[in-house]
Amino acid sequence: MLPLEGLTVVAVEQAVAAPYCSSRLADAGARVFKVERPEGDFARGYDHAAKGQSSYFVWLNRGKDSVVIDLATDDGRAELEKLIASADVLLQNLKPGSMDKLGFSRERLRKDYPKLIICTISGYGDEGPYAHRKAYDLLIQAESGLASITGGPESASRVGMSIVDVATGAAAHAAILEALLARGRSGQGADIRISMFDVMADWLTVPLLNAEAGNPPKRLGLAHPSIAPYGVFTSKDGKDILISIQSEREWKKLCADVLRQPELAADPRLCSGVERVKNRDYTDKIVADIFGSLTRDDLLEHLAAADIAFAEVNTMADLSTHPHLRRIEVNTPNGPVSYPAPAAIFVGDQRRYRAVPAIGQNQDQANSTAEHSS
Repeated sequence: MLPLEGLTVVAVEQAVAAPYCSSRLADAGARVFKVERPEGDFARGYDHAAKGQSSYFVWLNRGKDSVVIDLATDDGRAELEKLIASADVLLQNLKPGSMDKLGFSRERLRKDYPKLIICTISGYGDEGPYAHRKAYDLLIQAESGLASITGGPESASRVGMSIVDVATGAAAHAAILEALLARGRSGQGADIRISMFDVMADWLTVPLLNAEAGNPPKRLGLAHPSIAPYGVFTSKDGKDILISIQSEREWKKLCADVLRQPELAADPRLCSGVERVKNRDYTDKIVADIFGSLTRDDLLEHLAAADIAFAEVNTMADLSTHPHLRRIEVNTPNGPVSYPAPAAIFVGDQRRYRAVPAIGQNQDQANSTAEHSS
């Protein structure tokens, strides 16, 4: 039996953040009713990469029951009310104020359904000058300052995937699980409110504190602002390899076993982490020159033997065939799609992942659930 079997989640959701959260609840056995507008979640049209379907939608909506409800109508709102009455969790990420205007204020729902756990995802929360702004992943990357510390010296950059949305969905998932545990003790539901801006500000604590201490982070691409050598160096045959030296022991091992110049460890310009950072150009040039004289295979063999932390700078094509990549296969309306497995492994519990629904595929089941609860 899966840990959340028997629980019902109503997800009035779209795009990425809330669907990420509800997909994890579905993986754990919860029955998730995904409430879609008549034309469907707009994320269904983001791309056609997964057998003609949106990669985002296929990734984030496995295991859910799709229910089409037109919330602009009285009948639609009545239908949603019945679903909520049967639910343990209500998750939503509509535009701020939308649910209130439809008659589903959190205050009213908490009064009518005291055991219900409500989780609301927004861009900036309920209060403050930006509370009613629209917010999307890249907008929050920019507004929070994340983009300012991402990229190379020449310009700020977007993180190459929807990191704000995913981080927010993960935060919502954790908060809902906490609330379910608390409800098991108290019998009371919860009103959880999570903003994308707050999530990213929390994640940016370290660069923020450094900036406030007078040491604002600099954009260094694939280098580290306070450690050297910690960056990308190119082999003789053109392969980029990223190394990380975290201690003096590792630096000495690198000099002796990989660079094959043990005397470098005694160079006063390189004798400590502070000096190597101060003389970063010199440090990096020495490492780059020696890496450039050795082949990729030679470097990887000696880095591994010396127990130096390293990684190859791979592409998505490399990830596709990576020996460590675990995959799952999920059925979709257009056939099975294979993609990376969820990170958590429950030993002795072989998870099965349910299908991605077509629009409105589970309308009858939703109606039956709602009627049974009433």
